Amino acid sequence: AAPTLADQLAAAQDWWRVAGVDCNFSDEAQSWLTEPETPAGERPRPVPQQQAPAPPPEPVIRIGGEIAALPQSLAAFRTFWLEEPSLDAGGSTPRIAPRGPAGAPLMVLVPEPEAKDCETLLSGPQGQLLGAMLAAMGIAGEDCYVASALPRHTPLADWAALQRGGLGDVLQRHIALAAPARLLVFGASILPLLGHDPAQDPQSLREFHQESGSIPLLAARNLAVLSERPGERARFWRRWLDWTETGA
Repeated sequence: AAPTLADQLAAAQDWWRVAGVDCNFSDEAQSWLTEPETPAGERPRPVPQQQAPAPPPEPVIRIGGEIAALPQSLAAFRTFWLEEPSLDAGGSTPRIAPRGPAGAPLMVLVPEPEAKDCETLLSGPQGQLLGAMLAAMGIAGEDCYVASALPRHTPLADWAALQRGGLGDVLQRHIALAAPARLLVFGASILPLLGHDPAQDPQSLREFHQESGSIPLLAARNLAVLSERPGERARFWRRWLDWTETGA
């Protein structure tokens, strides 16, 4: 008699089982968790997501205020330097005023007061080194205008942020009011505030340009480095002699 359909299916399964095949695999992926589709006419419209409004930008507080409001006289600037709140965020050391006469033959600019300055700018070891240098240059200390780019001792100052905040405008106004014949800058961190490109060699900056004219400028390592390295002092002295003898 002809085998029944059940016998045929059982024989086929036995054949595959003897061949060692006991599972069936499919290469097509199946989504077992897919929600049943809703008819096209009944599909709900997507609800647009509401984005939270962007917070308003924080107001930018310019260091020293607007350029037009900066002091117009050296006496007013010294008061402004000691009292203007936007010049710094405060600290444990006092603000130190610049010293010296307007129209001095030389203006010395340093990044900040020394850590132990209380009343006089550069009253510590750096000031002693500067005094010895001025004596060797033939310049009386009282004839030199000495100033700092920051009003108080500020370790790890963020000079890039200070430049973005407008400290360069304050410093340039200070120089314009002091009106020195020459400008000696100790510390490369100050130079961008004077318009110098940090990618260029600091020694390439030979003049400070302003509306009233240009002032000869000599950029040097900061006084702390000069005090610790005799070789740097000798290198500075050669550059000073070249700068003053050539009149550049």
